[in-house]
Amino acid sequence: MAWTARWVGKRPSAQRAVLVEGLPGIGNAGKVAVDFLIDTMRAKKIMEFESQQMPHSVFVNERGLVELPRISMYAVERGRLPLLLLISGDVQPVNEESCYDFCETVLEVCKELQVEEIITLAGIGLRNVPKKPKVYVTGTTKDVVKPYLKFNVSTNIYGTVGPIIGVSGVLCGLAGREKFPSVALLVEVFGHPLYLGVRGAKELLRVLNSRLTLKLNFKEIEKEIETLESELTDKAQDMSVPPGPFGRIRKQGEDLNYIG
Repeated sequence: MAWTARWVGKRPSAQRAVLVEGLPGIGNAGKVAVDFLIDTMRAKKIMEFESQQMPHSVFVNERGLVELPRISMYAVERGRLPLLLLISGDVQPVNEESCYDFCETVLEVCKELQVEEIITLAGIGLRNVPKKPKVYVTGTTKDVVKPYLKFNVSTNIYGTVGPIIGVSGVLCGLAGREKFPSVALLVEVFGHPLYLGVRGAKELLRVLNSRLTLKLNFKEIEKEIETLESELTDKAQDMSVPPGPFGRIRKQGEDLNYIG
């Protein structure tokens, strides 16, 4: 494989686990949600995913120094509840082959850590800022999707939602092939490359909180969202929306066809 998984912390002792993936994508709602969980639940980094199939660029950090892009796995021990594994990072794999290689590497780790369910997060790009973003769910089997139906999510995906692009789609698909129960949660966001889907992230956290018994403080989440939205929404409304790299962003009332 072109990707390797390198342990950087203590291996978890839990015998059961659930994995949540949230890498950058349209609106970055999945990444925002997972990063929030990492911060608030004090998750510990346990693994780095490494490859030469990363984008050929570096980031400049707050100290003015360069850093290579990273994709990492974090863990939260929760007593009798399943170990919570969180995948976040700066980038997506650079191309289709790399995406498949990365997802297969993740699934090998899932086998080692006895993951019982994989949840991937992604955004659905709209032409306007959604006031109350809608969450859709799909998965590898009807049985794995069924528990989510009581969390005010929609399964009206076929013929409405187009392909799920990137790790969020491929990881869920390959998980089914390897007999891992897996779902993809897709939330509506404004489909502009500079928009940060914090309201969509909150809706993803709402579903995860109920499904995984995370006991999140939504009063704190709402305060953070209000602060961010006051800074971002006015700017986003003035942005011109170009076509996305994987297809046209839908207008109100049209099919959803840009997801990632």
